[in-house]
Amino acid sequence: MSFLSFVASVGWPVVDRFRIGSVFAISPHGLFIAIGFMIGAWLFGKVAASRGVSEQAISSIVLWSLIGAIVGARFFYVLGHWSEFAPKPVEALLIWKGGISLLGGIAGATIANAINIRRFRLRFFQVADALAAPLALGIAVGRIGDLIIGDHLGKPTSWFLAWRYTGGTVAAPFECIREVCSASLQDGSRQTLEQGGSVLSDRAGAVLASGVGVHQTAMYDMLLAWGLFALLWWFIKQPRREGLAALVFAIYYGSCRVLEDFLRIDKRFGPLTGSQWTALTVVLLCIAIWGYLAVSKRPGPTSPPRSRVKGSPTGTQPDDVDVRAAG
Repeated sequence: MSFLSFVASVGWPVVDRFRIGSVFAISPHGLFIAIGFMIGAWLFGKVAASRGVSEQAISSIVLWSLIGAIVGARFFYVLGHWSEFAPKPVEALLIWKGGISLLGGIAGATIANAINIRRFRLRFFQVADALAAPLALGIAVGRIGDLIIGDHLGKPTSWFLAWRYTGGTVAAPFECIREVCSASLQDGSRQTLEQGGSVLSDRAGAVLASGVGVHQTAMYDMLLAWGLFALLWWFIKQPRREGLAALVFAIYYGSCRVLEDFLRIDKRFGPLTGSQWTALTVVLLCIAIWGYLAVSKRPGPTSPPRSRVKGSPTGTQPDDVDVRAAG
């Protein structure tokens, strides 16, 4: 067996719940999101402290990020899939039944802290730069739960990273009966997933695509997030113009989501998914901000702050000449 054949045959039985006895059960998806959040919050505390953020402010930012992320992740998912909730709107509040948006969670946490950081007289990018690497790490860890439950499965493929289904109940939109999982898609097509491979058919039953497995976009996202974390961890070691670390995160991760979602079978609005429209808007906005900072003649603060020159009575200095320039 060749190496590529071996890799293409890798898969695992999907586990929708970790069960302890006959009563207690916990979702791997929710568990690893929580672990990722806690690890990211811990690292944020370390990085933010080096950027002049007080312990009280760090605790408040983490708390409001948690609240905003939960509300935003559910709100933006429901907004993008409202047709599924319109018959029973009350189910939009049942977040434990699944259906959340990562980008919505990031947006919710940002909105929740917009006023909070001003209360501590902090600059937006002072906090955002400190959050960039921890957020990438949190995403990388959180995606492990998606892999365990078989979430974010994409179109059929036979390339060397194809993921083979080997049993279990795959996450929505798939419904599984006797280890044959199928999903009805927005355009009337239907995708079937079983141990023998995957097939995508149109509404008349004609085969549109087939493969030994499917694109596991959560796995791609996890690997790319680990790469982003490594890049940012190197990037923030030296003083940079404040805002650049946050912009690197947004442009890198937003671009990844635009590309990844072409492989997914999620609901689309025109040619793109809701996540793609959101990510594309953020990427273009951040490129424009980066361009503005590049041509701006006004000096701005650095993150982390540069050390004061030798002989300073305090050993530290303000962030830089003009703290207003960073926004």
